[in-house]
Amino acid sequence: MIFSDNPLGLTCGMVCPTSDLCVGGCNLYATEEGPINIGGLQQFATEVFKAMNIPQIRNPSLPPPEKMPEAYSAKIALFGAGPASISCASFLARLGYSNITIFEKQEYVGGLSTSEIPQFRLPYDVVNFEIELMKDLGVKISCGKSLSADDMTLSTLKENGYKAAFIGIGLPEPNKDCIFQGLTPDQGFYTSKDFLPLVAKGSKPGMCACHSPLPSIRGAAIVLGAGDTAFDCATSALRCGARRVFIVFRKGFVNIRAVPEEMELAKEEKCEFLPFLSPRKVIVKDGRIVAMQFVRTEQDEAGNWSEDEDQIVRLKADVVISAFGSVLSDPKVKEALSPIKFNRWNLPEVDPETMQTSEPWVFAGGDVVGLANTTVESVNDGKQASWYIHKYIQSQYGVSVSATPELPLFYTPIDLVDISVEMAGLKFTNPFGLASATPATSAAMIRRAFEAGWGFALTKTFSLDKDIVTNVSPRIVRGTTSGPMYGPGQSSFLNIELISEKTAAYWCQSVTELKADFPDNILIASIMCSYNKNDWMELSKKAEASGADALELNLSCPHGMGERGMGLACGQDPELVRSICRWVRRAVRIPFFAKLTPNVTDIVSIARAAKEGGADGITATNTVSGLMGLKADGTPWPAVGTGRRTTYGGVSGTAIRPIALKAVTSIARALPGFPILATGGIDSAESGLQFLHSGASVLQVCSAVQNQDFTVVEDYCTGLRALLYLKNIEELQDWDGQSPATVSHQKGKPVPRIPELIGKDFHPRFKTYVFK
Repeated sequence: MIFSDNPLGLTCGMVCPTSDLCVGGCNLYATEEGPINIGGLQQFATEVFKAMNIPQIRNPSLPPPEKMPEAYSAKIALFGAGPASISCASFLARLGYSNITIFEKQEYVGGLSTSEIPQFRLPYDVVNFEIELMKDLGVKISCGKSLSADDMTLSTLKENGYKAAFIGIGLPEPNKDCIFQGLTPDQGFYTSKDFLPLVAKGSKPGMCACHSPLPSIRGAAIVLGAGDTAFDCATSALRCGARRVFIVFRKGFVNIRAVPEEMELAKEEKCEFLPFLSPRKVIVKDGRIVAMQFVRTEQDEAGNWSEDEDQIVRLKADVVISAFGSVLSDPKVKEALSPIKFNRWNLPEVDPETMQTSEPWVFAGGDVVGLANTTVESVNDGKQASWYIHKYIQSQYGVSVSATPELPLFYTPIDLVDISVEMAGLKFTNPFGLASATPATSAAMIRRAFEAGWGFALTKTFSLDKDIVTNVSPRIVRGTTSGPMYGPGQSSFLNIELISEKTAAYWCQSVTELKADFPDNILIASIMCSYNKNDWMELSKKAEASGADALELNLSCPHGMGERGMGLACGQDPELVRSICRWVRRAVRIPFFAKLTPNVTDIVSIARAAKEGGADGITATNTVSGLMGLKADGTPWPAVGTGRRTTYGGVSGTAIRPIALKAVTSIARALPGFPILATGGIDSAESGLQFLHSGASVLQVCSAVQNQDFTVVEDYCTGLRALLYLKNIEELQDWDGQSPATVSHQKGKPVPRIPELIGKDFHPRFKTYVFK
């Protein structure tokens, strides 16, 4: 999902100013634990994906390129191979366009991510990884081609048949103060546009064919400016040998434009901060910079800034790096952009919604339009422009496109993995479904689940009207197995939910409506009666007539129903289970499954009885009867009323997974091939795969939905596809699922390994003795 929204997800995870963006708005900011480290999580997830070495593919639902409509072969040009263009080209390629070319002035790609963000913050292999993902879709990159009157222009593009163009060249020239005119790097003066590319070429292997050394900085360095680039210059200068680095800026700390992460890094690395100083003169001696002179700046009550010529500061320095921003001043570039209009800042004028310039076929984004200040904003510019480029091109071929962006997702070969399952003659689109529990309390909830992508669902257990219950629902509390932790991620719940308070007529009508709207989803009716042949046959026939694909016989509810001779009262006796299954088998032709309780000594004997009774499979297991806990004064949790009363309830969640796994494996070993619907602590693709390995066919989920919501199924399906795909990659055989192998990091004393010694003439020696 990260790359679906952001083709530069790893880059942004590493350099994005999350404290100002997503983390800054986190609801947990005011808690003791603090906000979620969103950038760190994004970096971790995308770095693991990078290590998998999985390519990007076109949307599998699209026709082959040669069968796409003519509009999708239109020629599209993008200038500059930076974040904005990479983003724009990626989304256009995902939409199905097959003739996309990025023209890059330099001999390397990546834009400022490559040339101006240091290696220690953004390694080149990260930039290259994201560019390769884009190239997987057929995007071409042509280096050594620039947008210039001497090379390529908008006019020549149009003459060569290009239908649309995107300008993402950044701001290529430094904003240099007049006091630095004539100064060169040999004298100790650099602009950020000089210095950072030299650092990049000397520290980023693979960036270009050159073998450039790092610039040599000695003594004290002054960095002018307070933006992100200035702090990159400062921390890079330290790594290039500077003894001390002074960061000098015109305004105060409250006016610093750089993101907090950059400023904190500079502070940690002992850079000196000198605010309220404006450069006035560079002192040069014997052809080298030796100092700079500054004047004090002040702000009046009206907010206006002024310079006080009487307050002079002279600062000794060997190197000066100017980082006062960038501009678009090259007349040849402006000539090449003709006839688009420029705004008062001398930048291309664009519609901030569509990124369209005054020329309808030309779009622009990133630094060059002055709207983006960070990498993630540049990426968003390209993303936004891609849809409106698509809309423009389609309009030229008479096709109308929605004004609301509907951009395609990120696809890999993992998405082609088939996780459909066949069990008892039923075809499940995926093995994940809702258990007969709180998430299936009503037809509307099951409808939402199917819309979210669940493969199947069970209704909440219902009965004949004569057995209907009065249910205050939900009667469920968090467990104590997670300690004092509240919120999502509870490892257990305790409930006395009973069965549905809704009538059989409601559920039968709901099943009919749901099957009409979701014919490809399996819907199983969960039913319960007392030990009465006529009741079981009547209710099962009603459920079958409603259109249910299968039935689940609830023989295992551990609370509230046993007192009525239902649920657990039936499910603990093999003979009763066998008889009930025989009654239902005579009544219906659709498959049915007996839901077993773990609250027995030998669950295998109950499963065998169900099979002998004609059941098509079993569900293992229901909740485990338990008492959640007692406080120090002996009162229980939960406790109700002034009498502090409690009762045993059904424990669910990951806390009972070991019990459920034992039940599933025991049944699978005793009854090979007998279908098992597993339930009990499934909260991820990995835990679901454990049950599949144990012998289950499909997986029922409840507590995980309570912890999160219905959309967890997206993670489960993608995760299961990934686990199955990775298992078949030879290079990743040492991985544990989706987790890379842990490298040996504690070397210890070198000791010969026994397998390495077998067959060799080697004998361990103990003092003067030799043992054979």
